[in-house]
Amino acid sequence: MKKKIEVNKIAAGSPDLPKAFAIRHEVFVLGQGCPAELERNQEEESHHFLALVDDEPAGASRWRKTDNGIKLERFAVLSQYRGQGIGQALVTAVLNDLPAEVSYVYLHAQLPAVGLYEKFGFEKVGPEFEEAGIRHYKMVLNR
Repeated sequence: MKKKIEVNKIAAGSPDLPKAFAIRHEVFVLGQGCPAELERNQEEESHHFLALVDDEPAGASRWRKTDNGIKLERFAVLSQYRGQGIGQALVTAVLNDLPAEVSYVYLHAQLPAVGLYEKFGFEKVGPEFEEAGIRHYKMVLNR
């Protein structure tokens, strides 16, 4: 039976916000050794999303406005849900939520996720770099 995937934007104060934070903590802090304080920075100005598979929390992401434009961040999918299209569903939901007038959208992609973002029109710009001990590329959305 096909699993039902849905992605919801999370309002401030929602009981779903801690679920998104817990997913990110498991993926980034426990799984990749990212410092917790770095992983949780700039939460207040971010727009958060939670992906559900058959109503169970499976993934999370966010976007925020920066001095450079709109930055997509913290795409995380729990290991048992990977390879099921949840990352694509999160990217789609986040892109659909961006204000129409936005002209510059970027992200810092971990190397294994570059291909996912390329499917949505993101292109690598600049050299590979390290962030929180993890290799990344800056990627910009070509609209």
